[in-house]
Amino acid sequence: MKPTLLILAAGVGSRYGGLKQVDGMGPGKESILEFSVFDAIRAGFGKVVFVIRRDIEEAFIEKVGSKVAPHIHTEYAFQEMTTGLEWLDEPPGRTKPWGTGHAILSAKEHLTEPFVAINADDFYGADAFGAIGDFLRNDCRPELYAMVAYHLGNTLSENGTVSRGVCSVSAEGLLTDVVERTKIGRTGPADTDAIAFTDENGASHILPDNTPVSMNFWGFHPTVLQEIESQFREFVLENRDHPTAEFYIPKVVNTLIKSGKVDVKVLSSDSQWYGVTYTNDKDTVQNALKQMAAEGKYPVGLWKDVPVLSI
Repeated sequence: MKPTLLILAAGVGSRYGGLKQVDGMGPGKESILEFSVFDAIRAGFGKVVFVIRRDIEEAFIEKVGSKVAPHIHTEYAFQEMTTGLEWLDEPPGRTKPWGTGHAILSAKEHLTEPFVAINADDFYGADAFGAIGDFLRNDCRPELYAMVAYHLGNTLSENGTVSRGVCSVSAEGLLTDVVERTKIGRTGPADTDAIAFTDENGASHILPDNTPVSMNFWGFHPTVLQEIESQFREFVLENRDHPTAEFYIPKVVNTLIKSGKVDVKVLSSDSQWYGVTYTNDKDTVQNALKQMAAEGKYPVGLWKDVPVLSI
């Protein structure tokens, strides 16, 4: 059975200043998520599901969906504030959906195979897709999931601080905890400077360059959807009066790990991560993708030689 790629593309991109999900970054004006789909196809994935908002459907299909659909089975799920919440009156003051865990739940009807869940605006690299694709085909089961962890030093932005899920990993290579750290950045302009995060009290804490962090690259068995649904219902009931509360994937995973229901295998990547947290990150990503094309890692004109699906 071929695994499914689930791309979470419903974000607003407020810090970026636009729909970064469809912004052209590659040498042929491809969006970042097109490179993820391309790498997934090469790694043997059989389907892609995009989680988007209704208000960007037309633009998304025109700029992205129409390009990938000839090459891989393509489906859409829609994340709105009330998705999956037919049992709840509209929460007071809330204006947006409930986060990445809610986004996965929005695609529940499309996920019948082991699947990868990723962000639309992150470049993860071909090696990561190859490793997690092998895991999903050969090792994934209801009690064993996986994630790809990156070295913190490979995930920073030159244009501001970032938030990252800092991972604790056992000697057996299993995830034991993910803690969200915010305001992470280098302490000075040189690459040799230390990396630190700022806590809620304003104190600074040093993190090693090779600290494993989650970039939301998760490999799940479809039975996780039952757990997400159960936890989400509880979360909403507790936070219905908090209009900015978000239900994140690491919260789901941490709960399952600590309850002993699942293990999560950590697949470590030494690759450089690229993303567009800020508008000025675009130049960095474009230059990196241009260099990869020059090195032959990706073709210029990403889809020109990819086989078309047979009907």
